[in-house]
Amino acid sequence: MSTEIHRSVCPYDCPDTCGLLVEVENGHAVRVTGDPRHPVTRGLLCPKMNHYERTVHSPGRLTTPLLRTGPKGSGEFAAISWTEAIERICMRWKELIAAHGGECILPYSYAGTMGLVQRNSGHPFFHRLGASRLERTICSPAKDAGWKAIMGDTPAIDPAGMERSDLVILWGINAAATSIHAMQDAQAARLRGARVWAIDTYRTPTCDAVDEAFIVSPGGDGALALGMLHVIVREGLADRAFIAANVSGFDQLEAQILPECSPEQMSAVCGLPPETIERLAREYAAAEAPFVRLGSGLTRYGNGAMTVRSIACLPAATGAWQRPGGGVFPGTSTGAAFPLARVTREDFMVQPTRLVSMNQLGAALNNLTSPPVMSLYVYHSNPASIAPDQNAVIRGLLRDDLFTVVHERFLTDTARYADIVLPATSSLEQPDLYRCYGYYHAQRCNAVVPPVGEAKSNWDVFCLLAEGMGCDEPFFMKSADDMIDQLLDFETPWRDHGTTARLRQGEPVFLVPPTGTPQNWQTPSGLIEIFNPREPEPLPRLLPTHAVGDGFPLRLQPATTPFALNSSFYEQEELRSRQEPMLLMMNRADAEARGLTDGQQVLACNRQGEVHFTLKITERVPVGTVVTEGVWWSEFIAGKRGVNALTSQRLTDGGRGSTLYDVTVEVRGV
Repeated sequence: MSTEIHRSVCPYDCPDTCGLLVEVENGHAVRVTGDPRHPVTRGLLCPKMNHYERTVHSPGRLTTPLLRTGPKGSGEFAAISWTEAIERICMRWKELIAAHGGECILPYSYAGTMGLVQRNSGHPFFHRLGASRLERTICSPAKDAGWKAIMGDTPAIDPAGMERSDLVILWGINAAATSIHAMQDAQAARLRGARVWAIDTYRTPTCDAVDEAFIVSPGGDGALALGMLHVIVREGLADRAFIAANVSGFDQLEAQILPECSPEQMSAVCGLPPETIERLAREYAAAEAPFVRLGSGLTRYGNGAMTVRSIACLPAATGAWQRPGGGVFPGTSTGAAFPLARVTREDFMVQPTRLVSMNQLGAALNNLTSPPVMSLYVYHSNPASIAPDQNAVIRGLLRDDLFTVVHERFLTDTARYADIVLPATSSLEQPDLYRCYGYYHAQRCNAVVPPVGEAKSNWDVFCLLAEGMGCDEPFFMKSADDMIDQLLDFETPWRDHGTTARLRQGEPVFLVPPTGTPQNWQTPSGLIEIFNPREPEPLPRLLPTHAVGDGFPLRLQPATTPFALNSSFYEQEELRSRQEPMLLMMNRADAEARGLTDGQQVLACNRQGEVHFTLKITERVPVGTVVTEGVWWSEFIAGKRGVNALTSQRLTDGGRGSTLYDVTVEVRGV
């Protein structure tokens, strides 16, 4: 039996975009390991990807198109051919478009695959169809909006700069679960003498691996940053020369905002004692090159963008930007390195169609008119589990007149409500091109095993649908490899000819941002814009979260786990078992006040709905906060509702992002 080893890439929504080595025997992936020659992965994979072959060849994989035979949500289907499936879909869409217009069709996708071709391959088809467009803002657009308000288009600093820092702050990021190579880099910096802090809303595994952890109230991160800025100004710790040369609006912040942000005032909001805020400010200002690795969780509140703006003021106040290893790292943006418009083809739209927020899918399915949403096409996403306000989403999916098609690898919660289910390939069965958002690297990969059963890739399915709908553009006759070649056949300062050649051969390569360094700020004024006249709120300020007035006593934090990624990986029994049942973590004082005991079945509820959990009493969670990790499939939990039955469709203050962490609940025994 011969064994072949192929390079590949982790396709999931993680900032590390790991390089993989896949051992293949007789067309089956038998082992997946981290690529030791990859400059970031360095052989290290997370627990989820260490046995990715169990997902690829899971007995639960869908292998043929399915037609619903029972009630919606029952999971009752019969196998049909691809020919019949495509004919049924296209016939129904032609009827709906004739009756309601193209906007009655809504695509729904997000980050089940991060490959540039497979992830975006639906865009040209739905543009050509005149369908509604999806506003894909569920993750961290508030972070992007907050960063842009201060820093404009200035690229993020090189994350490798962490190794030159003397103070690393992992702020709002459980790196041990969501960015293991950032955690590895932080530990390396620590061994060289840097101090490492973690700031989060409960004691995550990351907090156990740093010098000090600071637990803030949910949504209170901006208050902590403003309190630190107050101390930096009050005690003469600001770098006035750097500010004068590089910063616009610091004097307004100092005069109008910071007087009302004393540690005593901010303590009530962020939950840290005033003396702790003072110490953090002094030690931050005293650090030669403090490096802040900014997570996304702290932005999923009604004040998320403002929080990022406040944190981004810290290195501007102390001049940390001017020293190697100093600054704030929000994530990389490498879109200019590849001409993605060649894939998305917005020019196929006759005119711009309406935008529908993916964070308000429940409202769209139940309330939209002129026209109503009459068909939903879901690919590489699972909105019945991951979208806010799960009860509203499921009410919409239960509509008898909603024609739902789901392209998936497994019979997920969403697939159970479909009229037609199409079997999807995994990343090992399709070619693609990946770019990272936690580092500056990219990599191309080929299919390394044949499709499981009759599974087809996103690109191949959209080409079939285009043919069925009468789209005769030559574009839809290209292969996925043709599309990848188009993305690489592009002159750009981000990569030279040698880099592109290595990229074509499947090697991981680093991309180099062409502009945007300290003293070369990519903003309209050419300065760091603490005062931004183009923003509705020109200055960073204290902004409350949505949940402040909700009237429930406990702040709920839907958190990450090392053993799943949103609703992905629940097909693996071993990973599910390592999460235990779906738990709700609660401080002992809160449990005793409610007469609750460890291991008891409890119900968390608010105006959105109610969810069954198994209670875990732990001091890792502060008083007033409860935490649940992961986004479970309904078939594995009691009550058939997950955490998003408790989240709302409200949006962030900037970027129109989700407010999945901006939640209050009450908890009682079952």
